[in-house]
Amino acid sequence: MDCYTGIVSKADERHDISVDDYIASIGDERVMSDAKTLLALFKRVSGEIPILYGFGTIGFGVYDYEYESGRKGDAHTLAFYPRKGKITIYLVDGTARYKSLLAKLGKHTTTGYCVYVKKLEDIDMKILEDIITQSHQHITELSQAGPIKSILWQQ
Repeated sequence: MDCYTGIVSKADERHDISVDDYIASIGDERVMSDAKTLLALFKRVSGEIPILYGFGTIGFGVYDYEYESGRKGDAHTLAFYPRKGKITIYLVDGTARYKSLLAKLGKHTTTGYCVYVKKLEDIDMKILEDIITQSHQHITELSQAGPIKSILWQQ
C-alpha cells in the first residue's frame, strides 16, 4: 500500500516471511525497536493479527470498498511501514480529519493519508494512540454498513 492508492489485495500478502522476521531483517536497531513498539500498539488498538504486505507494509484488519466507478476491493483498516529514514503510518480516513491532534503529535510530516516520522522519540505516543484509535473506530463503523463507497482520505 502506498500513500496514493490505499489498496491491498490477497495477492499482495507475503507468505515468505513472518511479520516478526521482517522486522528483525530491517537491520537498523532504532527502526526495529520503533517497529516493535508500533506493532504492539496497532495490535492493541485493532485487536487484529498483523499481516505483512508488499515491500514491508504491516496491516491490521481489512475493510471492503466499492466505488461508483465499479472499482472494488479491500484495504487496510490500519497499517504502518517501518523503514530507514522514515516510518509511514497510514490513516486511510485521511490526515485532515486529525489536524488538531497532529498539531500536538511532534515532529512529523503528512500527505493525504500518510503520517511520516523519522523516529518515535520525536512524537507523543499517547497522541499517536489517540489518532489511530479514532481512525480504527471510524473506519470500522463506516464499514459495518457494507462496502465503503468513497475514497475516505479525499473527502
